[in-house]
Amino acid sequence: MCQAWGNPSSSHPTGRDQDGLGSVVMGARGSCQVWSCRQEGEGAHRQRTGEPGQDAGRPPRGHRLHLRGHGGGSRGDPLPGNPCPPPPLQQAAIRRVGMNGTVLLLSLHFPSLSSLQANNMVIHTACRHFHESQCWRGDSRGTPHIVTSSVEHDSIRLPLEQLGREGLAEATFVPVSPRSGQAEVDDVLAAIRPNTCLVSLMLANNETGVIMPVAELSQRVCALNQRRAAEGLPRVLVHTDAAQMIGKGRVDVQELGVDYLTIVGHKFHGPRIGALYARGPGTATPLHPMLFGGGQERSFRPGTENTPMIAGLGQAAELVSKNWEAYEAHMRDVRDYLEATLEASFGKQRICFNSHFKGSKRLCNTCNFSILGPGLQGRRVLAHCKVLLASVGAACHSEKGDRPSPVLLSCGIPLEVARNALRLSVGRSTARADVDRAVQDLVQAVEQLERDLAP
Repeated sequence: MCQAWGNPSSSHPTGRDQDGLGSVVMGARGSCQVWSCRQEGEGAHRQRTGEPGQDAGRPPRGHRLHLRGHGGGSRGDPLPGNPCPPPPLQQAAIRRVGMNGTVLLLSLHFPSLSSLQANNMVIHTACRHFHESQCWRGDSRGTPHIVTSSVEHDSIRLPLEQLGREGLAEATFVPVSPRSGQAEVDDVLAAIRPNTCLVSLMLANNETGVIMPVAELSQRVCALNQRRAAEGLPRVLVHTDAAQMIGKGRVDVQELGVDYLTIVGHKFHGPRIGALYARGPGTATPLHPMLFGGGQERSFRPGTENTPMIAGLGQAAELVSKNWEAYEAHMRDVRDYLEATLEASFGKQRICFNSHFKGSKRLCNTCNFSILGPGLQGRRVLAHCKVLLASVGAACHSEKGDRPSPVLLSCGIPLEVARNALRLSVGRSTARADVDRAVQDLVQAVEQLERDLAP
């Protein structure tokens, strides 16, 4: 049984009008009816939304949200099955993804999409748009070309490598500067060819925390596209994976100027689903489905929507929209305290911060560092910790053993330093006392390792 709270006039987040989140859990389409209920005294009253003019009735007592339809039981019985939210609901679910305190309306939102699917969908769209634009010009030749950085997430890198092996696309992986840790805008632009159809650059790196110059890149690509149009060349689309940045700093798609932006719920305390922003999908910006078989989400991403997670993602986004400055200030304070405590405990000569790049901004929560010394590889240190659970790089690369992070190596971190790397992240609820305990655990782990290595 699906449950939710609220009614359109309620103060609860799930019971607001269309500008809030109430429509995520209320509405009707086809044979599926969704009832919003509230308790008043000993009676429960309901209001049906989504179909104006319907008479209100009384639902069975004890059900906060009552679903009726043909999804898996007899007609009139509460259904645990398909909630079938109508198209307006899936867009209203994340009205506020303004991670900058400003309400940011998504033109399109795929609430059941994972970040991996979102990134793959952008790549698929760019390649198909390239071929369609070539056919429109009467030229069916050519292979689409995509530019990205050498430190992107695997959900960008691996699809591009696979398309390259199949001869379906070409990709250029622009190395980051060892001076800034960034993919420099001039280097990205220099990699663009006549057959380039997409530039994808993450907004912030998940291992170093370095923030990439996406807004500047978008501006430069926009100017470039005007010249390309005059020359009859295909448009270069711009995508950013904002997974790491949302919830930790200001994010505004209008300022970024991108065509696509990937959102990941669990990175800002939401459920483990994602979303894809597209600027004017199907009109201003092309968008093509990868899956077929249903009409959900305007057929761009068919499949039954996960209504509870849509509501959760919307609520998490609203909290970020309202509180991002406080979140950022707290995490930055605790992160800075962590780095100062590491230096005080091990000595400045033994701690190397792998995320400090002169002139580059970085995420407020990420600390990537190495404890220098023989035999102090990151995994060995963590194996001797008693209370600290951490990673040596991206969590999705945990199967790579003691191999140093390719991201750190790409940033110019020496091999012997990268081998010892640890990545600690602080959160909204992390306190200085937690930092003290973690660093003390690292100190005892290193002391134990050094005793074991002593002749």
